[in-house]
Amino acid sequence: MDGTNQLATQYIKFPNTAKAQFPIKRVFHSIADLLNTIGVIVCTHVHIKAPSPDPSPSQTIPLYRCSTYSGYVVEQDQLKVAEVGDSVNLSCFSTRDIKTTIVWIKQNPGEKPVEIATSYQQQAGTFYNGFEKSGRFKTQAAPGSFNLTISNLEPSDTAMYYCAVIFIYDITFGEGTVLVVKGAPLTKHKVHQQSVLEAVHPGDSVTLQCTVLTESCSGEHSVYWFRHGSGESHPGIIYTHGNRSDECKKSSETDSPTQSCVYKLPKRNLSLSDAGTYYCAVAACGQILFGNGTDLHITGKV
Repeated sequence: MDGTNQLATQYIKFPNTAKAQFPIKRVFHSIADLLNTIGVIVCTHVHIKAPSPDPSPSQTIPLYRCSTYSGYVVEQDQLKVAEVGDSVNLSCFSTRDIKTTIVWIKQNPGEKPVEIATSYQQQAGTFYNGFEKSGRFKTQAAPGSFNLTISNLEPSDTAMYYCAVIFIYDITFGEGTVLVVKGAPLTKHKVHQQSVLEAVHPGDSVTLQCTVLTESCSGEHSVYWFRHGSGESHPGIIYTHGNRSDECKKSSETDSPTQSCVYKLPKRNLSLSDAGTYYCAVAACGQILFGNGTDLHITGKV
């Protein structure tokens, strides 16, 4: 056992960030009801006795055989923005690529998820629900990955795309990729944000605001906030309002069909890491609309 302990750090690796540990903990809880578990070491202890009429404890050799399992993680890009007519590649990486099925799923706002394609053990993708008919959807399977390419983008391609890995009875989902196709008709919707806030200092508080104007499809909206920090390749989702229609008011003009919805994101006790551009995205009427972003500058020391 001493030898195993000495070599453990060299051969046994466990995830060391909360983001990486969360989906693995979920796997162990679902398959074995184990809480807060990120890995298991299973050992078999066998005593081997020396061929002697009177063996002493020193002649008994303990033999340990160990194996490990630490779950698996599915990684996706959080946001992809492209123009109508462009092509986009949605990537999906899994830390497990043996005896697994990987599936791509599309979900439009307010609609049920629809299966796009699957791949078993790196085989060519199999399409479902007519996604192969247009010839715009292609898949690329490789060890540990199953990517989806959409060419000649259309407004209807704007949606959330999930990648999931299926192993035996367990399904692990990625966090999803939001695909926004710009240049699509916006059904008389507009999203307004204040472009720049006055500079604030660490410890201050501020409220970001997003106003949605719509002349049709009044009702529930799903509102998402993204933050794009300096040096980050893609914005990341930081908050969602869920379905909210109670923050909307009709225009004061009697005959006007315009409805104004205001959504706020309070930020308290700011730190330098909160600086960046905050984007408001509104899912409504089967589309996702983005504001132009609000720049938050934080100056000074704590």
